[in-house]
Amino acid sequence: MGVSDVTDTKISSSTEQTAAGDTTSHRRTMLQLRGLMDKREKGNRAVVVSVAEFDPGVKLGRRSGAKRDAKRLHHTLSKLGFKVDIHTDLSGEEIDDLFKKESRRPVNDCFLAVLSSHGDEDCVFGADGNPVRLSRIFRYFDNKSMEGKAKLFLIQACRGDALDDGVEVDSGGDTSEWSFSQHLSVPIDTAVMYATAPGYAAFMHITGSVFLQTFCTLLEEDGNRNLELTRLMTRLSHRVAYTFQAKGRELGGKKEMPCLLTRLTREVFPFAEPEKDSRAAGISATSLISPENVKTRTPSIS
Repeated sequence: MGVSDVTDTKISSSTEQTAAGDTTSHRRTMLQLRGLMDKREKGNRAVVVSVAEFDPGVKLGRRSGAKRDAKRLHHTLSKLGFKVDIHTDLSGEEIDDLFKKESRRPVNDCFLAVLSSHGDEDCVFGADGNPVRLSRIFRYFDNKSMEGKAKLFLIQACRGDALDDGVEVDSGGDTSEWSFSQHLSVPIDTAVMYATAPGYAAFMHITGSVFLQTFCTLLEEDGNRNLELTRLMTRLSHRVAYTFQAKGRELGGKKEMPCLLTRLTREVFPFAEPEKDSRAAGISATSLISPENVKTRTPSIS
């Protein structure tokens, strides 16, 4: 074998090794990209359904603050690692179909849904004025895909026409039937946070709803995102109840009191920072608000 033959052999061997190395590197890169895509697809997800404009002929007023709510929710939740999808002005059927599909999609630890529209007890209205039964939406998530996953629904909608005077009253109504039927439709490991109590109206302002805006504010403040979910929702209720008071000729002095329905079977920390002990965080919700911080706003009915 001549010198040139030896050299050609070495070059050939080196080329084969380089090609093999390139193939291995390419395969590794593709696997990493696929892993990142899978992680994103199966990460925590948030779906925001916001109805601000109703179809012509539908006798439901425009909700001028709904778009501000959706924009802030997207900003706040995205920073917390949620993949956020916003859907605006869907019809009743489109809302129902959307959640049917979402209930079958993979999720890592937590699925968050926000429904913001005009509403009544156990329903919100699509842009076409057709009611969407919340109990039906909740039942979609009682399946294998969502088993063992935390599910949180935030409902910004009226649940009746009554206005809250901020004092304890006897409404004269029997809510036991409502409570029983609502609990039956809510899957295990699910919490539903309503902007207001059964039978009462929820408020909307041009700058956004007090309920959803306060939710975002809490998550943006130090410490709150590391709270267990029910503690965070308690803090949300306290903040809305004690810092909001409507003003104006018709609604002046009226209050809003969120209502939590939960079937959680474990502690959940959906917004916590990675590698932090969420259970170590926490101060009493009553220590957050002082009387001089009570705000007044001129709202409309959501």
